[in-house]
Amino acid sequence: MGELSAEIFQDIHRAADLIRTIKNGVVLTGAGISTPSGIPDFRSAGSGLWTRYDPLEVASLSAFRYHPEKFFGWMRSLAISIGQALPNPAHIALAQLEQAGYVHTIITQNIDGLHQRAGSRCVLEVHGSFSTLTCIGCYRQFDSSGFIEPYIERGEIPHCPDCTHILKPDVVLFEEQLPIHTWMQAKAACRSCGFLLVAGSSLEVVPAASLPIEGLEKGAKLVLINQT
Repeated sequence: MGELSAEIFQDIHRAADLIRTIKNGVVLTGAGISTPSGIPDFRSAGSGLWTRYDPLEVASLSAFRYHPEKFFGWMRSLAISIGQALPNPAHIALAQLEQAGYVHTIITQNIDGLHQRAGSRCVLEVHGSFSTLTCIGCYRQFDSSGFIEPYIERGEIPHCPDCTHILKPDVVLFEEQLPIHTWMQAKAACRSCGFLLVAGSSLEVVPAASLPIEGLEKGAKLVLINQT
């Protein structure tokens, strides 16, 4: 990694001063915060998952319903990455900001659970989580840890032990709405914050990309950290 320019150092100091002064912070994170942990992102040119797959064919509600083998086949490599990943310094730093009282809510577009594993307590997962599965028949929810080994090792599609229907990972697929309660909590947090720190997100995915506007309209300061 090259040396940081004087301009970037100045930006870092300004952001740090803002965080120390205002304290009442919300953080919005995207895939870029987890790529150093080995989890691929979706949209980067040349390396993003959607450069290799058509999301509507493998990651939509229709794909899950009508072609579950294709859906779970695609999801398997992502599940392996999530299972092997550990929180990186960015996850840990955000947890420390929360513990120190500078940040009160982390809103994440990620499904990997790394914020919680790093120690963050108030995490809103607007795109769901891979940590749980829900039966499409009886709607019983299960911890994914009980099904992950046969899925990873042998590619077995998880089924409900009660009614035998397929279990769906509790992640938001294409053609699905965001979980409404979590989404409303995220909007409320942004509207009441003093500053909003966006990390690892290109702000291209709607409706999550609209969250900074919620804060800006109420006078919040915005700090944006991303490669592009």
